[in-house]
Amino acid sequence: MDLDPYLARIGHRGPVEPTIACLDALHLAHVTSIPFENLDILLGRPIRLDLESLQHKLVRRRRGGYCFEHNTLFAAVLEAIGFRVTRLAARVRHGTGEVTPRTHMVLRVEAEETEWLADVGFGGASILKPLPLEPGPAVEQFGWRFRLVDVDGARVLQTLRPDGWLDYYAFTLEPQHPIDYEVANHYTSTHPDSRFTRTPTAQLSSPERSLILRGHELSEVTPSNEVVSDVAGEDLLEVLATRFTLVFPEGTRFDGGQAERPRRPR
Repeated sequence: MDLDPYLARIGHRGPVEPTIACLDALHLAHVTSIPFENLDILLGRPIRLDLESLQHKLVRRRRGGYCFEHNTLFAAVLEAIGFRVTRLAARVRHGTGEVTPRTHMVLRVEAEETEWLADVGFGGASILKPLPLEPGPAVEQFGWRFRLVDVDGARVLQTLRPDGWLDYYAFTLEPQHPIDYEVANHYTSTHPDSRFTRTPTAQLSSPERSLILRGHELSEVTPSNEVVSDVAGEDLLEVLATRFTLVFPEGTRFDGGQAERPRRPR
């Protein structure tokens, strides 16, 4: 793991040591600097989870990715600094009570004799800093409120919305192996029922709001409100560049989830 380019990418200039203060700072800097996005899938490009590919894409090329990419990279960063990290898997709920597959990656991080939930790769208005891993009272982060609750032996991450507590995902503490993520990543990036193979998606957080693009809908979500606007097809590349820092060549198209590469002149 080449730390210096990563730290420059997220704009971190503070101490780099295995402390809670450093963990908080890195987590916040990552989620506010590197966007969540699935656009390579819609361009027919494979999602690779080896560390060199992730550094090339998210750091050198200044692109984003989704949970397996973000949290694999972040785990490597933390371990290079000296944190103890356990990789876990979650079932995304996001308002549904159905049993869903374990297609989300989260991290268990030890810092100063305390265990924390770290997650820099969730495609919604998610945590900005790590949360204590043990279920307990709600934690406020810049006006957002989150909590972990125990439901049938699983920890469930919830956020408070204007109409009540919303489940984000549920996870257990069973450690995961690289092959577990390879299988889940293959499903998420290739299966026709995966929303990531059908809908252009991008998200970038700040303490004040979370900006989310799904298809041609752009949402600005705050702790108390959500404003949704339409994005015309001809404006999509400009929105990706100006609002999400994601730059693509002129002519790149995402039509109904079926992306087309720009044609080279003959």
